[in-house]
Amino acid sequence: MPCLIVILALLIPRVAMALIWLFTDWFSTFATWIWPLLGFFFMPYTTLAYMAAMLNNNSHVSGGWLILVIAAALVDLGHLGLGKRRKTA
Repeated sequence: MPCLIVILALLIPRVAMALIWLFTDWFSTFATWIWPLLGFFFMPYTTLAYMAAMLNNNSHVSGGWLILVIAAALVDLGHLGLGKRRKTA
């Protein structure tokens, strides 16, 4: 079952976040509800990576988990269009 959640998170992260919110208490890693909500709309991969890092690393992000969060942020920024090539005239 955990492998299915990982595959689902990579393919459709917002659906995975909704399922995680419905069936687990992983969103308790956030202090307020605003950060997961903003993450849902703007940076879903980063939100999922941060939740995984906080849950698996005793409530702090370091080491390999930090690399995962940074990589997820770069993927999210690429999806927002910041990785788009510029047209040359």
